[in-house]
Amino acid sequence: MLRKWFKDEEGQGMVEYGLIIGLIAVVVIVALVALGPKVRDMFDQVNEELDKAGAGAGT
Repeated sequence: MLRKWFKDEEGQGMVEYGLIIGLIAVVVIVALVALGPKVRDMFDQVNEELDKAGAGAGT
């Protein structure tokens, strides 16, 4: 009976999917932490350029 319990692979697929989702979540978090400041700086620069263009247009 114990051997049968150890050989039972039911639910193994769900565990594998859970591990894959966890790995993807870790990769996304690391990418956001690494690229977050660069993306923020890029948006700040675009915002400054738009403010300059708006001020020059008389609005």
